[in-house]
Amino acid sequence: MPDLTDNSHRRRAFIADTTALILFFTTTGLINERFIAGMSWDQVLHARILGAALMVPVGRPYGVWRDYLMQRAQADNRLSQVLWDGVALVSFQVPIYAAIIAISGASGRGLWFGILGATVMMLVLGRPYGAFLNAVRKLFGLPPGGARPMSLDT
Repeated sequence: MPDLTDNSHRRRAFIADTTALILFFTTTGLINERFIAGMSWDQVLHARILGAALMVPVGRPYGVWRDYLMQRAQADNRLSQVLWDGVALVSFQVPIYAAIIAISGASGRGLWFGILGATVMMLVLGRPYGAFLNAVRKLFGLPPGGARPMSLDT
């Protein structure tokens, strides 16, 4: 078992969580911004660049937040896992996403549709993203989250 305090482990956890967040949500954000919020392609590009820049500092803290909330999910209950993954994603990411699309030019009705669309998408995508995050962590030789949270120090 790796020493959970070593720099290599912390670095791999940061890279894994950040990579997973950027890959997964660049794709889903683009779909929401263009086809639900009705943003122009220029606005979508701006939002995705801003989003990627913001995902770097929040990727790892989100992973820790998700792990913390997933402790409440019952390991043998798929509905419980779906619920807690959705709650984790919505509670952490929707406020950040709302700021991203507002700064990128969404306003009025488009802003509200974008936020609503993101909320619905994140509720639906919570569990698939959680599974994706765990798969990326596995590629980096890390344990999956939820059973015991990886802290910011690990």
